[in-house]
Amino acid sequence: MKLGRRTFLGAGAAATAVALGQLRQRPANAQFGFGRGRAVNLYSSRHYDTDDLLYDGFREATGIRVNLVEAEADQLIERIKSEGQNSPADILMTVDAGRLWRAEQEGMFQAVNSDTLNAAIPENLRHPDGLWYGLTKRARVIMYNKDTVDPAELSTYEALADPKWRGRVLTRSSTNIYSQSLVGSMIAAHGAEETEEWARGLVANLARDPEGGDTDQIKAVAAGLGDIAIANTYYLARLAKSDNAEDQAIAEAIGVFFPNQDGRGTHVNISGAGVVKTAPNAEAAVQFLEYLASPEAQEIFAQSNNEYPVVEGVAVDSVVASFGEFKADPLNASVFGSNNPEALRITDRAGWA
Repeated sequence: MKLGRRTFLGAGAAATAVALGQLRQRPANAQFGFGRGRAVNLYSSRHYDTDDLLYDGFREATGIRVNLVEAEADQLIERIKSEGQNSPADILMTVDAGRLWRAEQEGMFQAVNSDTLNAAIPENLRHPDGLWYGLTKRARVIMYNKDTVDPAELSTYEALADPKWRGRVLTRSSTNIYSQSLVGSMIAAHGAEETEEWARGLVANLARDPEGGDTDQIKAVAAGLGDIAIANTYYLARLAKSDNAEDQAIAEAIGVFFPNQDGRGTHVNISGAGVVKTAPNAEAAVQFLEYLASPEAQEIFAQSNNEYPVVEGVAVDSVVASFGEFKADPLNASVFGSNNPEALRITDRAGWA
């Protein structure tokens, strides 16, 4: 199998099995791809074409090219496990601390001790032992229909269980990793028992059974199927910046509220990466992570995909900035990530489909 600059891991089991079988035959120090010179082999579940700007910027800055394999996070984790010592993967990059925790539990990462990364990335957005580093922030907020909700009615995530919201709340399935990490942060704040009580109250207030992604929740609020939704801010920014007039109208109808500003702050998740334990190009991999924490790369993350930068002093996108400033929950991402399994058990018992 010849692997180029960008390789997609398909969902088909047969195709995946063939790919894994062929890759396992590669020597541990192999560099896949094309051309000559140094390379870093990136397994990423970030499906954003704009990330190509990051890879090109790294190559221009260092002379090291990025060979990319894209797939869903769980597929990539299984792939690295199957490849074992012969894996060509240098870096696993994914979204949500819960998925980083899953890879960590598989012993997939090696500790990195980089003064550059430790200085640039806040302590709560990186693993305590340097196994992975957050590279972008994603605020999970309350979005509301401007015509039916007075933002003065809103306050906290906890208050979404209040009966006054009966039949008015929209959210994703509890099987979604974003939902699990939000609940994981609730467990850290209140304990499992109180969190389960909250989850039952939230379920009682749902306008419909959970379906679709964050964009679907936002569109449903704009259409009047519910009054408020739990969603990440960058989804709304995408609609606002769309060339489609209908998307723009939806974004205009939606307000953003940052919960828990008088307490622990708004839940913030991450997109992050770690160096694979068996990385054949570990030194280049660390260089790549350090580049992603540079002001130049952080600006690309912020401006191209509407995420919040992790590095202080880097400006957010203008549309995202229009949502307002907020206080973020300082909880370490490794904590709510590790709480994901308990969060799923709680939401199952609460009937959060």
